[in-house]
Amino acid sequence: MAFLSDAIARIKPSPTVAMTGRVADLKAAGRDIIGLSAGEPDFDTPEHIRAAAKAAIDAGKTRYTAVDGIAELKAAISEKFSSDNGLDYAPEQISVGTGGKQILFNALLATVNPGDEVIIPAPYWVSYPDIVALAGGVPVVVPCPADQGFRLSADALRQAITPRTKWVILNSPSNPTGAAYGAAEMRALTDVLMDNPHVWVLADDIYEHLVFDGFRFVTPAEVEPGLIDRTLTMNGVSKAYAMTGWRIGYGAGPRELIRAMAKLQSQSTSNPCTVSQYAALAALTGPQDYIATSRAAFQRRRDLVVAGLNECAGIDCPTPQGAFYVYPSIAGLIGKSSAGGVRITDDETFANALLDEAGVAVVFGAAFGLSPHFRVSYAASDEMLGEAISRIRAFCDGCA
Repeated sequence: MAFLSDAIARIKPSPTVAMTGRVADLKAAGRDIIGLSAGEPDFDTPEHIRAAAKAAIDAGKTRYTAVDGIAELKAAISEKFSSDNGLDYAPEQISVGTGGKQILFNALLATVNPGDEVIIPAPYWVSYPDIVALAGGVPVVVPCPADQGFRLSADALRQAITPRTKWVILNSPSNPTGAAYGAAEMRALTDVLMDNPHVWVLADDIYEHLVFDGFRFVTPAEVEPGLIDRTLTMNGVSKAYAMTGWRIGYGAGPRELIRAMAKLQSQSTSNPCTVSQYAALAALTGPQDYIATSRAAFQRRRDLVVAGLNECAGIDCPTPQGAFYVYPSIAGLIGKSSAGGVRITDDETFANALLDEAGVAVVFGAAFGLSPHFRVSYAASDEMLGEAISRIRAFCDGCA
């Protein structure tokens, strides 16, 4: 329509949200659908966190707060960065937003000018390029295929940097692949960044606590303290504490950047939900046993899904280091036709046919910038995952 802005025309709806909506519609219509498209833990928020939210309501803590977070929560976040990551941030270097997405949105809109470039390794979380485009920037997508472990190499980073580069986004462990950077791999990247002082680092650490097989998580400013004055380290409570709907994310960085982000937030949402802030405070300062329990469950589910998918004809599924996703290849199915008569020309036709014919919802790889793959979220019960694998196997067996 003629009255819509050029900015809104530069972006598209989130494919993951769209698939989740389609699943809900099909279920409402009576279809037996197994949804493996949503990126959220299936566990309940721990009881002590829910109790803290109820106590906050009963105590009348339901009014406006400071725009970017209550002082107690900022202090807890500061302590979290110190104890978990060896990073020292004062409370005024911390911003709390309505989910991690708002932290990213605020940072990029506060800093990106038209024509500025943002390096985004692919596969990427679906919102990164669109937020950059909305800000008037140029997403510079760098393919990181499976034979590179879905990770950005130092050489590829060096080649992607130009005088217009403003940011590089590093998401570890990754959505959608679960790939993570070890200390040596991160050091190779930070060495390149130290040689390019005009490039800022946006570290999306939202899956920090979901790492498996003894993998040690690291974040860029921890590996290279010389980057701390041009790094935004972003995290949140959604994945670690099963609090996706509570909508609390946070970031820490240089004071000037944090002030700019707060200025932008003051003209958009203002403060994040007050009750959710007190729940997040309880999450960060209360018992942490839930993290180990959920990590063990996700590792068990990862192993179940990887083994099952690798038994499916035409599918090759690498084993991820973290998060709760796998990102299998369907290269062996391209050009075949499903039992329902759909010719599989790409990962989108595969995902749609799988949903229509087998009742399993996944997200096609093109949405994440690297084909021919699809993303499975194994944040579901063992029983549901087992049934989904059976359906996927039958679907693949029917392709010829």
